Amino acid sequence: MVTRRLFLSGLGLGAAGIAGPAAARTQRLPIVDVDLRGSIDASEHGIRPGAGDRKSKAFAKLLKDAAAKNTPVFLPPGDYVISNITLPDNTRLTGVPGATRIVYGGDGHLFAADGAGRIELANLVIDGANRWLDDTVQGLVHLRGVATVVIENCEVQGSSKTAVCLERSGGRIERNRLSGAAEYALYAIESRDLSVTGNHVFDCGNGGILIHRWQKGRDGTIVSGNRIARIGATNGGTGQYGNGINVFRADDVMISGNHVSDCAFSAIRANAGSNVQISGNTCLESGETAIYSEFGFTGAIVSGNLIDGAANGILIVNFNEGGRLASVTGNVVRNLKLEGPYVHDGAGFGFGIAVEADTVVSGNTIENAPKWGLALGWGPYMRGLVVSGNLVRSSPVGCAVTVVEDAGSALISGNIFEETPDAAIAGYRWNERTTGDLATDGAAFAHLTIERNRTG
Repeated sequence: MVTRRLFLSGLGLGAAGIAGPAAARTQRLPIVDVDLRGSIDASEHGIRPGAGDRKSKAFAKLLKDAAAKNTPVFLPPGDYVISNITLPDNTRLTGVPGATRIVYGGDGHLFAADGAGRIELANLVIDGANRWLDDTVQGLVHLRGVATVVIENCEVQGSSKTAVCLERSGGRIERNRLSGAAEYALYAIESRDLSVTGNHVFDCGNGGILIHRWQKGRDGTIVSGNRIARIGATNGGTGQYGNGINVFRADDVMISGNHVSDCAFSAIRANAGSNVQISGNTCLESGETAIYSEFGFTGAIVSGNLIDGAANGILIVNFNEGGRLASVTGNVVRNLKLEGPYVHDGAGFGFGIAVEADTVVSGNTIENAPKWGLALGWGPYMRGLVVSGNLVRSSPVGCAVTVVEDAGSALISGNIFEETPDAAIAGYRWNERTTGDLATDGAAFAHLTIERNRTG
Protein backbone atom coordinates (compact mmCIF):
# COMPACT_ATOMS: atom_id res chain seq x y z
CA MET A 1 0.00 0.00 0.00
CA VAL A 2 1.44 3.37 -1.04
CA THR A 3 0.67 5.93 1.65
CA ARG A 4 1.60 9.58 1.42
CA ARG A 5 4.12 9.07 4.22
CA LEU A 6 5.81 6.23 2.37
CA PHE A 7 5.68 8.17 -0.87
CA LEU A 8 7.41 11.20 0.63
CA SER A 9 9.96 9.02 2.39
CA GLY A 10 10.66 7.42 -0.98
CA LEU A 11 11.37 10.84 -2.43
CA GLY A 12 13.78 11.46 0.41
CA LEU A 13 15.51 8.14 -0.26
CA GLY A 14 15.81 9.05 -3.92
CA ALA A 15 17.43 12.37 -3.05
CA ALA A 16 19.97 10.58 -0.85
CA GLY A 17 20.55 7.80 -3.34
CA ILE A 18 24.06 8.93 -4.26
CA ALA A 19 25.26 7.89 -0.82
CA GLY A 20 23.29 4.60 -0.80
CA PRO A 21 23.88 1.25 -2.44
CA ALA A 22 23.61 0.75 -6.20
CA ALA A 23 20.16 -0.85 -5.99
CA ALA A 24 18.77 2.18 -4.19
CA ARG A 25 20.45 4.53 -6.61
CA THR A 26 18.81 2.87 -9.61
CA GLN A 27 15.35 2.45 -8.06
CA ARG A 28 12.67 4.12 -10.22
CA LEU A 29 10.15 6.12 -8.25
CA PRO A 30 6.77 7.29 -9.55
CA ILE A 31 6.70 10.76 -11.04
CA VAL A 32 3.74 12.77 -9.79
CA ASP A 33 2.91 16.06 -11.45
CA VAL A 34 1.35 17.53 -8.33
CA ASP A 35 2.51 19.33 -5.23
CA LEU A 36 1.51 17.04 -2.34
CA ARG A 37 2.45 19.41 0.47
CA GLY A 38 -0.48 19.85 2.80
CA SER A 39 -2.67 17.35 0.97
CA ILE A 40 -4.71 14.56 2.53
CA ASP A 41 -3.71 11.02 1.56
CA ALA A 42 -6.98 9.19 1.02
CA SER A 43 -5.46 5.84 2.02
CA GLU A 44 -4.83 7.17 5.53
CA HIS A 45 -8.58 7.70 5.83
CA GLY A 46 -9.59 4.20 4.80
CA ILE A 47 -10.06 4.98 1.08
CA ARG A 48 -8.09 2.25 -0.64
CA PRO A 49 -8.21 0.64 -4.07
CA GLY A 50 -10.52 -2.31 -4.69
CA ALA A 51 -13.38 -3.52 -2.49
CA GLY A 52 -16.16 -2.56 -4.94
CA ASP A 53 -18.06 0.70 -4.51
CA ARG A 54 -18.76 0.29 -0.79
CA LYS A 55 -16.36 3.15 -0.18
CA SER A 56 -18.55 5.80 -1.89
CA LYS A 57 -19.94 7.26 1.35
CA ALA A 58 -16.51 7.40 2.96
CA PHE A 59 -15.09 8.95 -0.20
CA ALA A 60 -17.77 11.64 -0.23
CA LYS A 61 -17.17 12.42 3.45
CA LEU A 62 -13.43 12.73 2.88
CA LEU A 63 -13.98 15.19 0.02
CA LYS A 64 -16.39 17.24 2.15
CA ASP A 65 -14.00 17.39 5.11
CA ALA A 66 -11.03 18.29 2.91
CA ALA A 67 -12.98 20.99 1.05
CA ALA A 68 -14.04 22.53 4.36
CA LYS A 69 -10.34 22.87 5.22
CA ASN A 70 -9.51 24.04 1.67
CA THR A 71 -7.15 21.07 1.41
CA PRO A 72 -6.42 18.87 -1.65
CA VAL A 73 -7.00 15.11 -1.58
CA PHE A 74 -4.38 12.78 -3.05
CA LEU A 75 -5.37 9.32 -4.31
CA PRO A 76 -2.51 6.82 -4.53
CA PRO A 77 -2.38 4.44 -7.54
CA GLY A 78 -5.09 1.83 -7.92
CA ASP A 79 -8.74 1.39 -8.94
CA TYR A 80 -11.42 3.16 -6.90
CA VAL A 81 -14.94 2.00 -7.74
CA ILE A 82 -17.44 4.66 -6.67
CA SER A 83 -20.85 6.12 -7.56
CA ASN A 84 -23.03 9.14 -6.75
CA ILE A 85 -20.35 11.57 -5.63
CA THR A 86 -21.46 15.17 -5.25
CA LEU A 87 -18.33 17.32 -5.34
CA PRO A 88 -18.40 20.05 -2.68
CA ASP A 89 -17.15 23.57 -3.25
CA ASN A 90 -13.34 23.73 -3.09
CA THR A 91 -12.88 20.11 -4.18
CA ARG A 92 -9.27 19.52 -5.19
CA LEU A 93 -8.74 15.89 -6.14
CA THR A 94 -5.53 14.57 -7.65
CA GLY A 95 -3.73 11.30 -8.26
CA VAL A 96 -0.85 9.69 -10.13
CA PRO A 97 -1.23 10.19 -13.91
CA GLY A 98 -2.30 6.97 -15.64
CA ALA A 99 -2.23 5.00 -12.38
CA THR A 100 -5.00 6.44 -10.21
CA ARG A 101 -8.23 5.14 -11.74
CA ILE A 102 -11.70 6.17 -10.63
CA VAL A 103 -14.15 3.63 -12.02
CA TYR A 104 -17.87 4.37 -12.09
CA GLY A 105 -19.84 1.73 -10.20
CA GLY A 106 -23.00 2.23 -12.26
CA ASP A 107 -25.38 3.26 -9.48
CA GLY A 108 -26.75 6.58 -10.85
CA HIS A 109 -23.98 9.05 -11.59
CA LEU A 110 -20.27 9.46 -10.96
CA PHE A 111 -19.20 13.10 -10.35
CA ALA A 112 -21.66 16.00 -10.13
CA ALA A 113 -21.62 19.50 -8.64
CA ASP A 114 -23.97 22.47 -8.61
CA GLY A 115 -23.29 26.05 -7.62
CA ALA A 116 -19.68 25.65 -6.48
CA GLY A 117 -17.00 28.30 -6.60
CA ARG A 118 -14.14 26.01 -7.55
CA ILE A 119 -13.70 22.35 -8.55
CA GLU A 120 -10.32 20.87 -9.52
CA LEU A 121 -9.64 17.39 -10.89
CA ALA A 122 -6.10 16.49 -11.95
CA ASN A 123 -3.96 13.48 -12.87
CA LEU A 124 -6.82 10.98 -12.77
CA VAL A 125 -8.17 8.26 -15.03
CA ILE A 126 -11.97 8.53 -14.87
CA ASP A 127 -13.56 5.43 -16.42
CA GLY A 128 -17.30 5.21 -16.99
CA ALA A 129 -17.02 1.54 -18.01
CA ASN A 130 -19.90 2.27 -20.43
CA ARG A 131 -22.31 1.89 -17.52
CA TRP A 132 -25.78 3.46 -17.30
CA LEU A 133 -26.06 7.09 -16.13
CA ASP A 134 -29.33 8.35 -14.70
CA ASP A 135 -31.41 11.29 -15.94
CA THR A 136 -29.94 13.78 -13.43
CA VAL A 137 -26.71 14.08 -15.43
CA GLN A 138 -25.64 14.33 -19.04
CA GLY A 139 -22.04 13.37 -18.48
CA LEU A 140 -19.67 11.22 -16.47
CA VAL A 141 -18.44 14.50 -14.97
CA HIS A 142 -21.37 16.95 -14.86
CA LEU A 143 -20.78 20.36 -13.30
CA ARG A 144 -23.43 23.09 -13.10
CA GLY A 145 -22.89 26.71 -12.13
CA VAL A 146 -19.24 26.30 -11.12
CA ALA A 147 -17.36 29.58 -11.33
CA THR A 148 -13.94 27.99 -11.85
CA VAL A 149 -13.54 24.46 -13.19
CA VAL A 150 -10.05 23.04 -13.61
CA ILE A 151 -9.77 19.61 -15.22
CA GLU A 152 -6.21 18.87 -16.29
CA ASN A 153 -4.08 15.91 -17.24
CA CYS A 154 -6.99 13.51 -16.78
CA GLU A 155 -8.21 10.62 -18.93
CA VAL A 156 -12.00 10.51 -19.13
CA GLN A 157 -13.22 7.46 -21.01
CA GLY A 158 -16.09 5.07 -21.55
CA SER A 159 -19.06 7.33 -20.79
CA SER A 160 -22.48 6.03 -21.80
CA LYS A 161 -23.42 9.69 -22.37
CA THR A 162 -20.94 12.62 -22.55
CA ALA A 163 -17.48 12.54 -20.98
CA VAL A 164 -17.52 16.06 -19.45
CA CYS A 165 -20.60 18.28 -19.33
CA LEU A 166 -20.40 21.87 -18.07
CA GLU A 167 -23.36 24.22 -17.59
CA ARG A 168 -22.99 27.92 -16.80
CA SER A 169 -19.36 27.39 -15.80
CA GLY A 170 -15.93 28.84 -16.52
CA GLY A 171 -12.31 27.82 -16.05
CA ARG A 172 -10.09 25.57 -18.10
CA ILE A 173 -10.13 22.08 -19.54
CA GLU A 174 -6.50 21.39 -20.33
CA ARG A 175 -4.22 18.52 -21.45
CA ASN A 176 -6.81 15.77 -21.04
CA ARG A 177 -7.62 12.64 -23.06
CA LEU A 178 -11.36 12.41 -23.65
CA SER A 179 -12.41 9.28 -25.51
CA GLY A 180 -15.01 6.61 -26.04
CA ALA A 181 -18.04 8.72 -25.12
CA ALA A 182 -21.35 7.60 -26.60
CA GLU A 183 -22.34 11.26 -27.09
CA TYR A 184 -19.72 14.05 -26.85
CA ALA A 185 -16.27 14.48 -25.38
CA LEU A 186 -17.05 17.94 -23.95
CA TYR A 187 -20.45 19.63 -23.92
CA ALA A 188 -20.14 23.16 -22.54
CA ILE A 189 -23.29 25.26 -22.46
CA GLU A 190 -23.70 28.90 -21.36
CA SER A 191 -19.99 29.11 -20.53
CA ARG A 192 -18.23 32.08 -18.98
CA ASP A 193 -14.67 32.68 -20.22
CA LEU A 194 -13.86 29.00 -20.64
CA SER A 195 -10.58 27.74 -22.14
CA VAL A 196 -10.33 24.33 -23.80
CA THR A 197 -6.70 23.76 -24.72
CA GLY A 198 -4.26 20.97 -25.50
CA ASN A 199 -6.71 18.10 -25.18
CA HIS A 200 -6.75 14.83 -27.16
CA VAL A 201 -10.31 13.93 -28.15
CA PHE A 202 -11.09 10.76 -30.08
CA ASP A 203 -13.57 7.96 -30.81
CA CYS A 204 -16.75 9.71 -29.66
CA GLY A 205 -20.20 8.80 -30.96
CA ASN A 206 -21.82 12.14 -31.83
CA GLY A 207 -19.38 15.01 -31.35
CA GLY A 208 -16.05 16.25 -30.06
CA ILE A 209 -16.00 19.69 -28.38
CA LEU A 210 -19.36 21.49 -28.27
CA ILE A 211 -19.67 25.15 -27.24
CA HIS A 212 -23.40 25.90 -27.05
CA ARG A 213 -25.86 28.36 -25.53
CA TRP A 214 -29.56 28.13 -24.82
CA GLN A 215 -29.92 31.79 -25.87
CA LYS A 216 -27.66 33.51 -28.39
CA GLY A 217 -25.13 35.75 -26.66
CA ARG A 218 -21.55 36.39 -25.62
CA ASP A 219 -19.61 33.30 -24.67
CA GLY A 220 -15.92 34.01 -25.19
CA THR A 221 -14.67 30.43 -25.07
CA ILE A 222 -11.20 29.72 -26.47
CA VAL A 223 -10.71 26.33 -28.15
CA SER A 224 -7.03 25.99 -29.02
CA GLY A 225 -4.36 23.40 -29.69
CA ASN A 226 -6.59 20.35 -29.41
CA ARG A 227 -6.18 17.11 -31.36
CA ILE A 228 -9.53 15.63 -32.40
CA ALA A 229 -10.06 12.43 -34.38
CA ARG A 230 -12.66 9.85 -35.35
CA ILE A 231 -15.89 11.60 -34.44
CA GLY A 232 -19.05 9.77 -35.49
CA ALA A 233 -22.70 10.72 -36.02
CA THR A 234 -24.55 7.75 -34.59
CA ASN A 235 -27.70 9.89 -34.27
CA GLY A 236 -27.63 10.65 -38.01
CA GLY A 237 -28.94 14.04 -39.16
CA THR A 238 -27.54 16.58 -41.61
CA GLY A 239 -24.96 18.23 -39.40
CA GLN A 240 -26.40 18.41 -35.91
CA TYR A 241 -24.02 15.62 -34.96
CA GLY A 242 -20.65 14.38 -36.14
CA ASN A 243 -18.59 17.59 -35.78
CA GLY A 244 -15.13 17.87 -34.27
CA ILE A 245 -15.74 21.38 -32.88
CA ASN A 246 -19.26 22.76 -32.86
CA VAL A 247 -20.35 26.29 -31.88
CA PHE A 248 -24.07 27.02 -31.51
CA ARG A 249 -25.46 30.48 -30.61
CA ALA A 250 -22.18 31.29 -28.84
CA ASP A 251 -20.58 34.63 -29.78
CA ASP A 252 -16.94 35.78 -29.55
CA VAL A 253 -15.49 32.26 -29.68
CA MET A 254 -11.91 31.70 -30.86
CA ILE A 255 -10.96 28.39 -32.51
CA SER A 256 -7.28 28.17 -33.39
CA GLY A 257 -4.43 25.75 -33.92
CA ASN A 258 -6.48 22.56 -33.69
CA HIS A 259 -5.77 19.34 -35.59
CA VAL A 260 -9.11 17.76 -36.56
CA SER A 261 -9.44 14.60 -38.63
CA ASP A 262 -11.95 11.94 -39.66
CA CYS A 263 -15.18 13.60 -38.54
CA ALA A 264 -18.46 12.30 -39.96
CA PHE A 265 -19.57 15.86 -40.79
CA SER A 266 -17.54 19.03 -40.13
CA ALA A 267 -14.15 19.52 -38.59
CA ILE A 268 -15.35 22.93 -37.34
CA ARG A 269 -18.98 24.04 -37.50
CA ALA A 270 -20.24 27.41 -36.21
CA ASN A 271 -24.02 27.78 -36.27
CA ALA A 272 -25.44 31.21 -35.34
CA GLY A 273 -22.15 32.18 -33.67
CA SER A 274 -21.21 35.82 -34.26
CA ASN A 275 -17.67 37.20 -34.10
CA VAL A 276 -16.20 33.72 -34.41
CA GLN A 277 -12.53 33.36 -35.36
CA ILE A 278 -11.45 30.10 -37.01
CA SER A 279 -7.73 30.33 -37.68
CA GLY A 280 -4.71 28.13 -38.24
CA ASN A 281 -6.49 24.78 -37.99
CA THR A 282 -5.65 21.56 -39.87
CA CYS A 283 -8.82 19.79 -41.05
CA LEU A 284 -8.40 16.37 -42.65
CA GLU A 285 -10.92 13.93 -44.15
CA SER A 286 -14.17 15.58 -43.15
CA GLY A 287 -17.30 13.71 -44.23
CA GLU A 288 -19.22 16.87 -45.17
CA THR A 289 -18.12 20.55 -45.09
CA ALA A 290 -14.76 20.99 -43.36
CA ILE A 291 -15.41 24.50 -41.98
CA TYR A 292 -18.86 26.01 -41.64
CA SER A 293 -20.13 29.43 -40.52
CA GLU A 294 -23.88 29.32 -41.07
CA PHE A 295 -27.33 30.69 -40.24
CA GLY A 296 -27.85 33.73 -38.01
CA PHE A 297 -24.33 35.07 -37.50
CA THR A 298 -22.75 38.48 -38.00
CA GLY A 299 -18.98 38.48 -38.24
CA ALA A 300 -16.64 35.58 -38.97
CA ILE A 301 -12.92 35.34 -39.67
CA VAL A 302 -11.74 32.15 -41.38
CA SER A 303 -8.02 32.41 -42.04
CA GLY A 304 -4.90 30.33 -42.49
CA ASN A 305 -6.60 26.94 -42.29
CA LEU A 306 -5.49 23.84 -44.17
CA ILE A 307 -8.23 21.56 -45.50
CA ASP A 308 -7.39 18.29 -47.21
CA GLY A 309 -10.22 15.87 -47.94
CA ALA A 310 -13.88 16.86 -47.48
CA ALA A 311 -17.13 17.04 -49.42
CA ASN A 312 -16.96 20.86 -49.32
CA GLY A 313 -14.17 23.10 -48.08
CA ILE A 314 -15.39 26.34 -46.44
CA LEU A 315 -19.00 27.56 -46.37
CA ILE A 316 -20.02 31.04 -45.17
CA VAL A 317 -23.72 30.86 -45.95
CA ASN A 318 -27.41 31.29 -45.07
CA PHE A 319 -27.83 34.99 -45.86
CA ASN A 320 -31.54 34.15 -45.98
CA GLU A 321 -31.29 33.50 -42.21
CA GLY A 322 -29.13 36.55 -41.51
CA GLY A 323 -25.68 35.01 -41.99
CA ARG A 324 -23.34 37.78 -43.17
CA LEU A 325 -20.09 39.73 -42.73
CA ALA A 326 -16.93 37.64 -43.00
CA SER A 327 -13.32 37.51 -44.10
CA VAL A 328 -11.98 34.33 -45.71
CA THR A 329 -8.24 34.67 -46.31
CA GLY A 330 -5.12 32.60 -46.74
CA ASN A 331 -6.69 29.15 -46.61
CA VAL A 332 -5.56 26.06 -48.54
CA VAL A 333 -8.43 23.81 -49.65
CA ARG A 334 -7.77 20.65 -51.65
CA ASN A 335 -8.89 17.16 -52.62
CA LEU A 336 -12.66 17.47 -52.27
CA LYS A 337 -15.34 14.98 -53.36
CA LEU A 338 -18.82 14.99 -54.88
CA GLU A 339 -20.37 12.61 -52.35
CA GLY A 340 -21.56 13.56 -48.89
CA PRO A 341 -23.24 11.77 -45.97
CA TYR A 342 -26.80 12.53 -47.19
CA VAL A 343 -28.72 13.58 -50.30
CA HIS A 344 -28.34 17.37 -50.61
CA ASP A 345 -31.32 19.40 -51.86
CA GLY A 346 -29.29 22.55 -52.55
CA ALA A 347 -25.97 23.19 -54.23
CA GLY A 348 -24.70 19.74 -53.32
CA PHE A 349 -21.09 18.85 -52.67
CA GLY A 350 -17.76 19.25 -54.39
CA PHE A 351 -16.90 22.95 -54.09
CA GLY A 352 -14.04 24.71 -52.37
CA ILE A 353 -15.25 27.99 -50.84
CA ALA A 354 -18.84 29.27 -50.88
CA VAL A 355 -19.89 32.71 -49.59
CA GLU A 356 -23.05 34.80 -49.79
CA ALA A 357 -23.03 38.25 -48.18
CA ASP A 358 -20.71 41.10 -47.13
CA THR A 359 -17.60 38.96 -47.36
CA VAL A 360 -14.02 39.32 -48.60
CA VAL A 361 -12.45 36.19 -50.13
CA SER A 362 -8.76 36.75 -50.76
CA GLY A 363 -5.46 34.91 -51.02
CA ASN A 364 -6.89 31.40 -50.89
CA THR A 365 -5.61 28.37 -52.79
CA ILE A 366 -8.12 25.78 -54.00
CA GLU A 367 -7.14 22.60 -55.81
CA ASN A 368 -9.12 19.55 -56.94
CA ALA A 369 -12.66 20.71 -56.25
CA PRO A 370 -14.78 18.39 -58.44
CA LYS A 371 -17.70 20.81 -58.95
CA TRP A 372 -16.82 24.50 -58.40
CA GLY A 373 -13.70 26.07 -56.96
CA LEU A 374 -15.56 29.16 -55.70
CA ALA A 375 -19.34 29.54 -55.26
CA LEU A 376 -20.69 33.09 -54.93
CA GLY A 377 -24.27 33.53 -53.76
CA TRP A 378 -27.27 31.24 -54.00
CA GLY A 379 -30.29 32.35 -56.02
CA PRO A 380 -31.09 35.96 -54.99
CA TYR A 381 -29.00 35.66 -51.82
CA MET A 382 -25.81 37.53 -52.64
CA ARG A 383 -24.56 40.95 -51.55
CA GLY A 384 -21.28 42.81 -51.31
CA LEU A 385 -18.71 40.16 -52.23
CA VAL A 386 -15.06 40.97 -52.95
CA VAL A 387 -13.22 37.99 -54.45
CA SER A 388 -9.60 38.74 -55.34
CA GLY A 389 -6.15 37.26 -55.43
CA ASN A 390 -7.24 33.63 -55.22
CA LEU A 391 -5.76 30.65 -57.07
CA VAL A 392 -8.11 27.92 -58.29
CA ARG A 393 -6.68 24.81 -59.98
CA SER A 394 -8.14 21.59 -61.33
CA SER A 395 -11.84 22.30 -61.03
CA PRO A 396 -14.44 21.97 -63.82
CA VAL A 397 -15.68 25.51 -63.11
CA GLY A 398 -13.32 27.87 -61.34
CA CYS A 399 -15.98 30.24 -59.99
CA ALA A 400 -19.78 29.85 -60.03
CA VAL A 401 -21.68 33.10 -59.44
CA THR A 402 -25.42 33.62 -59.16
CA VAL A 403 -27.16 35.57 -61.93
CA VAL A 404 -30.67 35.29 -60.47
CA GLU A 405 -32.75 38.48 -60.38
CA ASP A 406 -32.33 40.65 -57.26
CA ALA A 407 -28.89 39.21 -56.48
CA GLY A 408 -26.54 41.83 -55.07
CA SER A 409 -23.09 42.91 -56.19
CA ALA A 410 -19.86 40.97 -56.52
CA LEU A 411 -16.36 42.04 -57.56
CA ILE A 412 -14.30 39.19 -59.04
CA SER A 413 -10.85 40.56 -59.72
CA GLY A 414 -7.24 39.49 -60.03
CA ASN A 415 -7.74 35.77 -59.57
CA ILE A 416 -5.94 32.94 -61.37
CA PHE A 417 -7.96 30.04 -62.76
CA GLU A 418 -5.94 27.12 -64.11
CA GLU A 419 -7.19 23.79 -65.45
CA THR A 420 -10.86 24.81 -65.31
CA PRO A 421 -12.07 23.13 -68.54
CA ASP A 422 -15.78 24.03 -68.36
CA ALA A 423 -15.29 27.70 -67.47
CA ALA A 424 -13.13 29.97 -65.37
CA ILE A 425 -16.21 31.95 -64.24
CA ALA A 426 -19.80 30.94 -65.02
CA GLY A 427 -23.23 32.28 -64.14
CA TYR A 428 -25.82 30.05 -62.47
CA ARG A 429 -29.48 30.13 -61.61
CA TRP A 430 -29.23 28.04 -58.50
CA ASN A 431 -27.73 24.77 -59.82
CA GLU A 432 -28.39 25.45 -63.51
CA ARG A 433 -25.64 27.01 -65.57
CA THR A 434 -27.03 29.75 -67.84
CA THR A 435 -23.99 31.60 -69.25
CA GLY A 436 -20.80 31.10 -71.16
CA ASP A 437 -17.43 31.87 -69.63
CA LEU A 438 -17.82 35.24 -67.91
CA ALA A 439 -14.06 35.62 -67.52
CA THR A 440 -14.08 36.88 -71.11
CA ASP A 441 -17.63 38.22 -71.31
CA GLY A 442 -18.93 39.47 -67.96
CA ALA A 443 -20.39 42.81 -68.99
CA ALA A 444 -23.92 41.44 -69.48
CA PHE A 445 -24.70 41.48 -65.76
CA ALA A 446 -24.83 44.84 -64.02
CA HIS A 447 -24.41 43.37 -60.54
CA LEU A 448 -21.06 41.79 -61.46
CA THR A 449 -17.65 43.41 -61.92
CA ILE A 450 -15.27 40.89 -63.48
CA GLU A 451 -11.77 42.12 -64.32
CA ARG A 452 -8.08 41.26 -64.55
CA ASN A 453 -8.50 37.53 -64.00
CA ARG A 454 -6.08 35.12 -65.65
CA THR A 455 -7.07 31.79 -67.09
CA GLY A 456 -5.01 28.93 -68.37
